[in-house]
Amino acid sequence: QVQLVESGGGLVQSRGGSLRLSCAASGTIVNLNSMGWYRQAPGKQRELVARISGDGRADYADSVKGRFTISKDSDKNAVHLQMNSLKPEDTAVYYCNADYIQLDRNRDWRPRQYETWGQGTQVTVAS
Repeated sequence: QVQLVESGGGLVQSRGGSLRLSCAASGTIVNLNSMGWYRQAPGKQRELVARISGDGRADYADSVKGRFTISKDSDKNAVHLQMNSLKPEDTAVYYCNADYIQLDRNRDWRPRQYETWGQGTQVTVAS
């Protein structure tokens, strides 16, 4: 079972500050299709923030384009989210997500696609 371990959340005292989130996947992965970050603010639905594919293509929510940058470390199955020019509306719990291929021991070790989530990390931007 692959687990995602997130780090880097916290409090930014005023708008315009920066934070860097990291997420590392542990376990045996045949292929990492994509990893990304989602966020959920109180009373709102979870939404995509940024995602990066195995070949390095990145997608961003319009609200973070130009401010956030996602990058990956393929050797470590890790993804990072550099968040600059933070705004109070960026306040949310940020969740790491991974879409990957793993061999299924219950199906003759055939490859199978999985999706998993991290436990979430709080990002708070004071106004």
